[in-house]
Amino acid sequence: MTPGANDVVNLTLVWSDWLNLFLHYLMLSLLSIGGAISTLPDMHRYLVTQHHWLSDAQFNASVAIAQAAPGPNVLFIALLGWNVGLNTGSVWAGLLGMLIAMTGILIPSTTLTYMAARWGHQNRDLRAVRAFKLGMSPIVIGLLLATGWIMAEAHHLPSQDWPIWLLTAVCAVVVWRTKMHLLWLLGAGAVLGWFGLV
Repeated sequence: MTPGANDVVNLTLVWSDWLNLFLHYLMLSLLSIGGAISTLPDMHRYLVTQHHWLSDAQFNASVAIAQAAPGPNVLFIALLGWNVGLNTGSVWAGLLGMLIAMTGILIPSTTLTYMAARWGHQNRDLRAVRAFKLGMSPIVIGLLLATGWIMAEAHHLPSQDWPIWLLTAVCAVVVWRTKMHLLWLLGAGAVLGWFGLV
């Protein structure tokens, strides 16, 4: 049965499930050009759509909470793993899920980034290195747009969720046209959410 938006998922995971979660994050790590957030659509497909280990609400809340918290934006990976583990009914499984997800996403990308950065710096004048850097820009932008699309799907009816869409449009214009610090926008969104306006 597919979980609804607000359902709590009750899971039974075996060791092969944990191994597959680890291997999936290893693979995503190598695709996370532009940061781990750029692989969010595939995480949603894997965790919510394919395996039903998280509900849409749990997935979106994990990403939103981790992005609002101070610190690196990769924290949402830990929170996703934590919630997968917690859905089994065990805090220890939550810790295991967090460890598996973070280890899987960090080891390959960290190693590859370190080696590629050293090589790229030593060969920064090569035409191929400059072309690679220029060619990656549209890919990163496309991945970030796909991430935004996945996050917006929870509110796909503008007639019902018009305050959220209006707030999104206003924030986009403010970020684009002013130099206002993003913390002011986050604070305004938090206040509007507190009062139930969005």
